[in-house]
Amino acid sequence: MPHVEITIGGRNFEVACQEGEEHFLHTAAAMLDVEAAHLASQVGRITEARMLLMAGLMLADKTAGLEDKVKEADTKMMQLQSQIDMLESRPATRVEVPVIPAEVTETLAELAARAEAVADQVEQRAQD
Repeated sequence: MPHVEITIGGRNFEVACQEGEEHFLHTAAAMLDVEAAHLASQVGRITEARMLLMAGLMLADKTAGLEDKVKEADTKMMQLQSQIDMLESRPATRVEVPVIPAEVTETLAELAARAEAVADQVEQRAQD
């Protein structure tokens, strides 16, 4: 089991961890060190136990806030996924183009021919 030396609040600690987890331990220690440094700048010199307790509580508070945000995001994601599923389950929208019956087309063509004939007659009379 590897032993790793970490620094928190200007104090060194030797900690054991599982093989391959050294990087995670250094990352966690760095987070705790940031909080401890923040405390030291505000309060000054405090005991090791109190510094670690307060820094741990500050990280726990941040973690609780992030967990609340994750829960809100999960709820929103489930609502959106539900809407997506509902929309995907709907049948595809069909656009129907009306078909004009052949009789109507023929009747319109006949009316157009008559209108042209009447227009020709009007032009003829106008010229006479």
